[in-house]
Amino acid sequence: MCQLADNMVGRGRLCEDVVVGAEDLTAAGDAVTRLVLTTFRANGDFLATGDRLTAEQELTAALWQVLGAISLADRPLTVAQIARRMGLSRQSVHASVRRLARRGLVEFAPNEDHRRSPLVRRTDAGATAYETVDRKRVAWANRLGESIPLADLETAARVLDELCRRLEEGPERVQATESPDSAA
Repeated sequence: MCQLADNMVGRGRLCEDVVVGAEDLTAAGDAVTRLVLTTFRANGDFLATGDRLTAEQELTAALWQVLGAISLADRPLTVAQIARRMGLSRQSVHASVRRLARRGLVEFAPNEDHRRSPLVRRTDAGATAYETVDRKRVAWANRLGESIPLADLETAARVLDELCRRLEEGPERVQATESPDSAA
């Protein structure tokens, strides 16, 4: 039997049963827990893949993520807007934007609505870097997607979207019930 801590560090498959606190988990709670742990692992794998895809452009997955948010927006955004769209902290986005600006990939523009929050826009060099990495992403996604049934990929995306939506509603919206032992 494996322990929860083992799941968080190894590169092997996750345990079928999460044993820490398992006696209080419903079948749905156990499935959510396994999904969360698998998502943590997938996130690490996606970031490592992103680092490999962006290496020739001397970017990282984190910088690519922020450059992507700027590139895909229909207008320049503030750091706070980028952070909200990407589900990242304002501080981490600010640090990434500063690094991108030092490299000449983005620039700041005045924001008439808020003087202290300049708009961030992509430069021509930023467009070139983003488009170069995006071509690699398309090839990678196509190769990976060919190995998994399309219906499974669509279901996974739909489930993760729904979980994100519910989590964004806040903990007060998720109905938590006390276990009989904790009420005593």
